[in-house]
Amino acid sequence: MDPQNPSPLKTHLVSSTESPEFTHLISSLTRSTIIALDAEWKPLRSHHPTYPTVSLLQLACQLGHELDSVVVFLLDLASLPLPSIWELLRDAFVCPDVLKLGFRFKQDLIYLSSTFSSMGCDSGFDRVEPYLDITSIYQHLQQKPPGKKAPKETKSLATICKELLGISLSKELQCSDWSCRPLTEEQKTYAAMDAHCLLEIFNVFREKVIKEGILVHSSSEHHPPIVNLGLKQVLLEKFDICNKVVRMKFREAVDMVRATDVSNNTSAVEGTAIVTQPRNTEPMDEFLLKVARKYGEKILLGESDKKPKAAKRKGKRRSSVGYKYGQYDDDWKGPAPWDLTVGGDGHPKFLCDVMVEGLAKHLRCVGIDAASPYSKKPESRELIDHANREKRVLLTRDAKLLRYEYLIINQIYRVKSLLKNEQLLEVIETFQLKVSEDQLMSRCTRCNGRFIQKPLSTEEAVEAAKGFQRIPNCLFDKNLQFWQCMDCNQLYWEGTQYHNAVQKFIDVCKLNE
Repeated sequence: MDPQNPSPLKTHLVSSTESPEFTHLISSLTRSTIIALDAEWKPLRSHHPTYPTVSLLQLACQLGHELDSVVVFLLDLASLPLPSIWELLRDAFVCPDVLKLGFRFKQDLIYLSSTFSSMGCDSGFDRVEPYLDITSIYQHLQQKPPGKKAPKETKSLATICKELLGISLSKELQCSDWSCRPLTEEQKTYAAMDAHCLLEIFNVFREKVIKEGILVHSSSEHHPPIVNLGLKQVLLEKFDICNKVVRMKFREAVDMVRATDVSNNTSAVEGTAIVTQPRNTEPMDEFLLKVARKYGEKILLGESDKKPKAAKRKGKRRSSVGYKYGQYDDDWKGPAPWDLTVGGDGHPKFLCDVMVEGLAKHLRCVGIDAASPYSKKPESRELIDHANREKRVLLTRDAKLLRYEYLIINQIYRVKSLLKNEQLLEVIETFQLKVSEDQLMSRCTRCNGRFIQKPLSTEEAVEAAKGFQRIPNCLFDKNLQFWQCMDCNQLYWEGTQYHNAVQKFIDVCKLNE
C-alpha cells in the first residue's frame, strides 16, 4: 500500500448468515491460501473473574498474490448466532492448506474460544495451524550483524507498520467499547486496517525471501537420489512424500463426508442452523508450503488457558517514606503548581508522557502549554524531574507513575478517558482551564513552541522555509499570511486544514454555546 495514497479497503460487515456478505465470506475462504486474523472486544477491568466477550472477528483473505485482491470481513459476533459459524471458523483455523497470520493471536484465540464456549459451542477453539506470527516475520526482516542475536524486545504492531510499511497505524480505538452497536465507521476502518496490515507485512517478507533466494533449492535438493542418502534421510524423504498424500486424501475424505449431508448442508442444534458447506480449499503454492514448514508454528490452548488466572495478592510492602504501592486516590486534589496561591504564574503547563501524546497535540491546538518528554523512552525519574523543574503537571495513563506522587505533590494526574477528544475535555474540566476561540491554533503542534507575533508574507515564508519545508505552489496566488514557530521554525498558514481544525475544536470544546 502506498502510504501517501492508500487504496480503499474492500470491507464487508457480516451480521447475518442469510446475507450476501456471508456467502461472499464462504466463497473467499475456499479460495484463500493465506488469511490474517484479529479480534476486538470491550476492555474489562483488571483481575476480572471472566474473560472479555469478543465482539468482532476480522478475517482478511488474500485471493491472489497482489494486495488489490485482499478482502476484509468483519464478523459481527454480537449479531451472528455463534453456533452457526463455529464449525466454519474451526475448520478454517486448522485447515492445512491455509496459512494463518496474526499478531500475538493466542490471547485473541483464548477470548474467542471462551466467547463461543459460553454459547454452547463445545470447547470453543483449541488450536490454529499452520500459523505465522508477525513478530516472527519482523525478527526475520531485521538486519542483524553476523554472529549476533536479534534484540528480544517485542515491538507494537503500530511500530512495525511504521518501520516496514511507512504508514501510521492509529491505535486510539483499540480500547473503545466494541460491544456498542452500530459500530462507527471509524471502528470499522480501524478493525479492517488491523487485519489488512498483517498481509501487507507478510508481502514485504515474501519479497525479501524471494529476492534473497532463502527458500530456493534445486530440484536435486528436493528429491536427491536414494543411493546418496543415509537411512535417516531416506525415512525423512519418504515421510515427506507420504505426508503430502495424507493431506490430499484427508481433504478428499472430509469433502466426501460433508457431501453426504442431504439436509441442504445445514443441521439444527437447539433451533440454530449450523453452516457446514464443504471447504474445497485450493492447496498452498510451493512458496507458502515452504514458508509454513520453515517459519510456521501452531497455537495450542491447554486446560490452563480456559479459565482466567486468579489475581495474586501482593504482600504489603512499605517503602522508606511509608508509601504503600497500589493504595492511592488518583482524583485531582490540587492546587496546581501554576496556581497563584502557591506562587505560580497563573499559566497552565503540562507534560504529556508517550501514553497520551495525542492529548498533547490536542492541548496545543487549544492554546495550552503541553510539553513532551525529551527522549522517546524516558525513565520514570526523568519524567518526574522534567515536571518538577518546569513546574508542570505530568499527564499519564500509567498508574505506576502515581507511586512517585510523594516526590512532586499535586503534579501527577492519571487521565481516565481513552479517546483524545474525551481526554481533552477531562483535562479542561479537571483543571478548570479557560479556552477561548482566540487561543485556538496559537501554539506549534509539532514542538509546543509559540509563534512569531508578526505574520510573514508569502515571499518571507518561502525564504524562511528554504532547506527544511516546502511551500505548495498553489498558495502563491492566495495572498495568505504565514506564522512561524519560534522554536522549531515550522511554518503554518490559514488553509483548509487550519479552518477545519478550528471548527473541530470549537465543536469539541462547545465554544459556540
